[in-house]
Amino acid sequence: MSKIVASAAIRGAQEIYKQAVDFLDRAIKEKGKDAKIGFPETAFYLPFANALLGIKVETLNDVIPILEHAKSLLPQLPTDKIWLPYLGDALNAGIATLFCEEIIMALRYLYQEEPQKDCNGFFTDTIMRSLGIQLVDGRMPGFAAILGAAPDNKVAVEIVRELQERNILVFVGSQVKGRSIIDQLLEENVQMGWDNYIVPYGRDTLSAIYPLNWAIRSALTFGGIKPGQAQKCLLYTKERVFAFGLVLGELDDIKYATGAGAINMGFPIIADTDIPEIKPSGITTYEALVKERDYKKIVSRCIEVRGVKVKISKIPIPVAYAAAFEGERVRRENLYVEFGGKASIAFEYLTTRSMAEVEDAKIELIGPDIDQLKEGSKSLPLAIIVEVAGRKMQTDFEPILERQIHRFINYAMGLMHVGQRDMNWIRISKDAFAKGFRLKHIGIILHAMLHQEYSAIVDKVQVKLYTRQEDVEKLLPLAQKTYNERDERISGMSDESVDTFYSCLLCQSFAPNHVCIITPERLGLCGAYSWLDGKASYEIMPSGPNQPILKGKLLDEKLGQWKNINDFVYQKSNKTVSKVSMYSLMDSPQTSCGCFECIVAIIPEANGFMIVHRDYSGMTPSGMTFTTLAGSVGGGVQTPGFLGIGKLYIVSKKFIQAEGGLRRIVWMPKELKEVLGDKLKKRCEELGEPDLVDKIADETQATTTEELIPFLEKVKHPALSLPPLV
Repeated sequence: MSKIVASAAIRGAQEIYKQAVDFLDRAIKEKGKDAKIGFPETAFYLPFANALLGIKVETLNDVIPILEHAKSLLPQLPTDKIWLPYLGDALNAGIATLFCEEIIMALRYLYQEEPQKDCNGFFTDTIMRSLGIQLVDGRMPGFAAILGAAPDNKVAVEIVRELQERNILVFVGSQVKGRSIIDQLLEENVQMGWDNYIVPYGRDTLSAIYPLNWAIRSALTFGGIKPGQAQKCLLYTKERVFAFGLVLGELDDIKYATGAGAINMGFPIIADTDIPEIKPSGITTYEALVKERDYKKIVSRCIEVRGVKVKISKIPIPVAYAAAFEGERVRRENLYVEFGGKASIAFEYLTTRSMAEVEDAKIELIGPDIDQLKEGSKSLPLAIIVEVAGRKMQTDFEPILERQIHRFINYAMGLMHVGQRDMNWIRISKDAFAKGFRLKHIGIILHAMLHQEYSAIVDKVQVKLYTRQEDVEKLLPLAQKTYNERDERISGMSDESVDTFYSCLLCQSFAPNHVCIITPERLGLCGAYSWLDGKASYEIMPSGPNQPILKGKLLDEKLGQWKNINDFVYQKSNKTVSKVSMYSLMDSPQTSCGCFECIVAIIPEANGFMIVHRDYSGMTPSGMTFTTLAGSVGGGVQTPGFLGIGKLYIVSKKFIQAEGGLRRIVWMPKELKEVLGDKLKKRCEELGEPDLVDKIADETQATTTEELIPFLEKVKHPALSLPPLV
């Protein structure tokens, strides 16, 4: 390692250590050693201290040994404790930096100095889990942490847009001479936020610890690694978290020290200044520290150095196109035209035709285009009818392909799509219109993406777009008739009606021992994959993550155990899970990866279970929040009494049937009840418990067992009279 880089990193680490010591001394004097310290909505305390040292930091007093350990790593101090000695002194200083930066930021939270203006601050466990499916299915292939500021606003936007087009999540922050890339993006009206793949973390370099401790938590969340297993955590981030740092502008000692910490995690640093380079050292996959002065090449250089595998959809439309734009919102002040919602009548419908009836790539617009709007008008009716043909196309695949219309349209920059079927809502921005976007481009997008993602079953695609009111009203009843037929077909399926279930191994890229089994009555725990999705996925990609499994011999009907399912799970879980019960929470439940929508957890005192969804941040009667509970569930570990699920599994007839199903549910957040709505009420009626929804407590009635039990007794909840769980 270059002496220049090493000395700068060590100086920076010494400075950060001093800041941490001084800040802690002040906090102890002002608030006392027993003052609580921590980050919001995380089960991992101070993540680096927890992951690398196995220490739970909950009070100011708990911080002292972390700082002592950091001091022992600073190279100028005599010690017999050498942190990964083959890396050299600068990287020891880098680890010390990570501990100290984390402490400083947690102390800032104690003093309510975080998050900073226009910044996200600490990234919660909930955000990590909600992004889980994008992490594992390839939509989000990597992460970039940008530190500093570009030479001008134009370059800043170009770099960020190029990363977005590659679906790379971009964390932006730090500063150069008081100016941050955050300011540059704000000045150019660039939408930022998780939905847009651009997340501002903070305006100083110390806050770069946020994306780094978000990365280290992935080892604990998805990897099943235990706190304190430092080497395993760092190897996990190197091998499975494809992140890199991009430093714009001059580097100071603090940036060198922070960069040294990132390199320990396998994350290379790329700079736009004339810095000394560090060639392969073993700690990163390729180079550890490189420079690239050409801004037109800098993003490609970053991807090359980290080894990120990127898919780019080159579609001939006049706006940028990538998954990073999926969460973009077109607000009224930038609205050119909208369809559906409350503005007008609109729907989307995909159907199968014979090969002779479909002309591939034919895009028809019947009615006026958006550049023919009458003055003052901002809405049009719209019917999007997609006709596909394919030798392997099946009717069961239609709703699966149709559901992708939402995603495919949203990938276009300047377009917003909400809902599906006849409840959709599409907006096109003034910027997209000015760049030349017209309705035919929606057809071009759908044609290209259906071929790209479903080429195994789709041979031809043609699209018809109708914008005349009379045409849309005439076509809508046919689509609605088909929607109803599909719902009846899917709802009529049961686990007994099929001889095959499907696996989902997508999440093994993050949780190597986790295996999801999907049945007609139990969707994937992420909520994104149903049995029909698994079937379609296998048809499309026979060697992919969704494999058919013949159920084979039934071992236990009540628990939902079959010999072939157990054998498959045992082999695919790297021989860590010997059997799995599809319908039980207490006896050999399914494992969880980390991106589950809800957690079901036992409440022994109530002889029942509670359910909490990841958007609920309050306390539950278990004495734990969602994020704390999630620490007991993920990572591919089988945990009786705790289970990650997709929310629609709650209204399945097979929902924990071995323990009594919905009759065992004694608590769930009010919002979750509302989300499930009529489906939940209907399921309770089928059970002969029409008032069960009202008997299930929510946060307005109880958040502790002391409050819960009297409520359950008052309403005579059926769980109290069921056989004991333990």
